[in-house]
Amino acid sequence: MHARINALVHDKWFERFIISVIVLSGILIGVETSRSLSQTQLDWIETAHAIILGIFVIEVVLKLYACAPDVKKYFKDGWNVFDFSIVVVALIPFTGQFAVIGRLLRLLRVARLISVLPELRLIVTTLIKTIPSMFHVVVLMLVLFYIYAVAGFNLFHETNPQYWGDLGTSMLTLFRIVTLESWTQIMYMDLEHYNWAWIFYVSFIVIGTFIIINLFIALVLNNLDEVKEQKKALERSQKTEAHILNNIVLIRKQLQEIEKEMHEKQ
Repeated sequence: MHARINALVHDKWFERFIISVIVLSGILIGVETSRSLSQTQLDWIETAHAIILGIFVIEVVLKLYACAPDVKKYFKDGWNVFDFSIVVVALIPFTGQFAVIGRLLRLLRVARLISVLPELRLIVTTLIKTIPSMFHVVVLMLVLFYIYAVAGFNLFHETNPQYWGDLGTSMLTLFRIVTLESWTQIMYMDLEHYNWAWIFYVSFIVIGTFIIINLFIALVLNNLDEVKEQKKALERSQKTEAHILNNIVLIRKQLQEIEKEMHEKQ
């Protein structure tokens, strides 16, 4: 029984069924926003939500049973903890003035697509893994922003106080420039007073936009390769485990047949 449940929760059709349920839940959440729905239709949608929640609870129970007796194995996987937390939160009754919170928390079910789709898991895992590596890049960017903000204030605050009036405003202006949002408009305002102002803007864009953003991309790609290698190693170990479980099932069947033959001979 245990081997069958374990094979079930790792089966492709079971995974596809859960994905379909998550997608259906997301569609129902979107349909609820329609003002043309009658109370009867809303009641049907609430019933569907209850059924979907029941399916999620059954999924968690099956996965916990598949990991038994070592239930800790289930919680060692961060994605399992994520799914479990969503189900537990969904079971909390929100009524009255807190009903809106309950409906908003249903949106977390849509986020479960991340945990059930391998490619999305890979992307999110890569981004999480990249966060510690990005610390020094962020520090470098802050230093760059600070230097250019102080320089911009000293150079342009008298002629262009709207964008360079103080340190905070200068930082916001630089953020706008680094996103390439209408930065030429600001530059032309300063070019009216200083012919060399383009040097300030172009140098900041080259350093801030091209170099630093490329550093972020390089970090993400590097961590993506590492996560892919870890994923391949995990898949190999899972295939080995599944092969062992299948062999155990076959051996048990053979033993049962042998016992049955021995009983018949007796």
